Amino acid sequence: MEKTLHVLGLSGGKDSAALAMYMRDNYPELDMQYYFTDTGKELPEVIDFVNRLEGYVGKIVDPYEEVYSSNREKKDFDYHLRQHKNYLPSPQARWCTIQMKLVPFEKWIQVKMEQEGYTKVISYVGIRADEPAREGFLTNNITSKYLTISMPFRDDGLDRNDIFEILRKADLLGNEEEVISYRKLFVNSLTGEPIDPTDEAKIDLMKNFIETRNADAEKTVESGTLAPQLTPETLLKIVESKDQGKPGYYGWRSRSGCTFCFYQQKIEWLRLKEIYPQAFEEAKAYEKKAEDDRGNGTFYWLGKGTPLSSLESETRKIEIIENHELRVKRFEKKSNRRSNLLREKVIVSDTDSMDEIYDEAEGGGACITCYK
Repeated sequence: MEKTLHVLGLSGGKDSAALAMYMRDNYPELDMQYYFTDTGKELPEVIDFVNRLEGYVGKIVDPYEEVYSSNREKKDFDYHLRQHKNYLPSPQARWCTIQMKLVPFEKWIQVKMEQEGYTKVISYVGIRADEPAREGFLTNNITSKYLTISMPFRDDGLDRNDIFEILRKADLLGNEEEVISYRKLFVNSLTGEPIDPTDEAKIDLMKNFIETRNADAEKTVESGTLAPQLTPETLLKIVESKDQGKPGYYGWRSRSGCTFCFYQQKIEWLRLKEIYPQAFEEAKAYEKKAEDDRGNGTFYWLGKGTPLSSLESETRKIEIIENHELRVKRFEKKSNRRSNLLREKVIVSDTDSMDEIYDEAEGGGACITCYK
């Protein structure tokens, strides 16, 4: 007798999270197994968002923890980097995705089939109706015998705006103090009527948030969480993202995944340095280790011959910011030409449209397992 295993992988990104909520709300009859593979190098916001999502959809498992004994060393990024002799992953050698995401997933479903009697597996992925060229998890000769891919968003005609609406309604981050305080700006405290706060009022609130964050960090052993370069303007984008139901990192970054993901644009690397300076320094240290071990031909996160240290001069930083702003303006102009039928001005969020701004397909070539 056939027994089907329904699985839905979470990357910590908006599409897979929205799909998990969509499936729970619209297909409750499916016994869905949700999973998230922690590489050990995720952004804190990713882990927090996945934990909050678990409260909405139910248990989320880590395939690695399900397959291997907890008293063994977890095969995280550092483990696999040693196995690859400090050869950093790249778009041409994505061993990170294979070893830390796909292999644990395949072993997990194989164990479930052997131990629980499943005969086939359906994997649900968050590819939307407005992504006609994208595919799901690519099966190999073994998995293709029992694994099929389902794309409910595409099948049901949901696009990017629909995904944003799912996240907004779920409002997983609405109980954060910063979000609550931000929303109060939009309500007259005396009458309860809605108002439009000034930009100055928003920035002043962000300055207060930064002072509170740094004061709290100084009281704990986690002094490394201080981000002295974090500006009120950047924090405002983070809080606005949470207000829309998206993880905070969508205020400055276009994808989930590891802090040092090589698919990031240069502007995102600069923002990582601003918000998580210790993560930026760690990424530089990985480059230095690879350089010391391999000498000529070292691959850097930004590509051959371009170490992260090249971003640190003030002149280069200004060039990157100005180039990014120019690209955003061009993309915004193009978007407004296309939307003239509605006579509505399009305001572009660079993190929602980062790949299009840089003339790349959404995801920039990254596997959906990591960034969706």
